[in-house]
Amino acid sequence: MKLFNNIIKKGATLEMIYISANGKMTQRFIRVIKIQKDEMLAYCYYRKQVRMFKFQNILSVQKISRRLSV
Repeated sequence: MKLFNNIIKKGATLEMIYISANGKMTQRFIRVIKIQKDEMLAYCYYRKQVRMFKFQNILSVQKISRRLSV
């Protein structure tokens, strides 16, 4: 959680491997907006909208060095 809170402050973009509700594995580029107990609210560059992601479905996450345009 501390990592995500630091990311929010810096406005950094993350690359995330995520399992969707239907079990499909996807690669997402996100900007975290808010952390909640079991999930996070983030802007998803793939869907071009704000989405909710469950922590239990995140397989990996890493900070990327470049900024993505909306």
